[in-house]
Amino acid sequence: MSNPIDELLEQANSGNAEAQYNLGNCYYYGKDVEKNYTQTVRWWTKSAEQGNAKAQNCLGFCYYTGLGVERDYVQAIRWYSKSAEQGNAVAECRLGECYYVGNGVEKDYAKAILWLTKSAEQGYSIAQFNLGNHYLNGWGVEKDYVQAIQWFTKSAEQGWAMAQNNLGHCYYNGFGVKRNYAQAVIWWTKSAEQGVAAAQCNLGHCYNYGNGVEQDYGQAVQWYKKSAEQGNYMAQHNLQFLRGKFTHLF
Repeated sequence: MSNPIDELLEQANSGNAEAQYNLGNCYYYGKDVEKNYTQTVRWWTKSAEQGNAKAQNCLGFCYYTGLGVERDYVQAIRWYSKSAEQGNAVAECRLGECYYVGNGVEKDYAKAILWLTKSAEQGYSIAQFNLGNHYLNGWGVEKDYVQAIQWFTKSAEQGWAMAQNNLGHCYYNGFGVKRNYAQAVIWWTKSAEQGVAAAQCNLGHCYNYGNGVEQDYGQAVQWYKKSAEQGNYMAQHNLQFLRGKFTHLF
């Protein structure tokens, strides 16, 4: 019986771009071969040079992070751009953030928002979250809480935990939507259950004060503890305060 990796290697050596991309994935994840990021870069490069958008995006990531190759933001931009121009949503998102921070390219907020929007409109949850943050904070665009909550909602509904936390923040404070503590609790619970420390602290706060949920000091302590264990200072502070009042809960 033939070895699957041998068959893939044969196809990759024959010039099959998709096989080259898949072989790069095998070396990246250590699937059927030992992890080897140098080999990952080698095969993704071969595939990317043939125009494979997925490989171009992954190769951009390697150059951006210095994975298997010396870090080179300019090369990262080159490959992200090639991939993004083919409509790869992940590359569009990464390219947008590069334009925002100015890594490998001059800062250009207009291009940052352009590429993030393209990615977000394709349904990429991380881009939706990032775009929501830009509108929430006025990063490169005029503050627009309505736009922020729209993009956070799209991302949160796909299960992106950080977006769920930020959506809870919007509902709790009435940013772009009528204040609704109960909705804040719903989204903070979803985020907290995925381990986001800020959401755990926020949820503890809701239980502590009975905002959007029945007051429950026991639940408050439990969520503060989870957050505090991850180093959240506010949770640690609140936990210390409750320890002085309700020693039986500890």
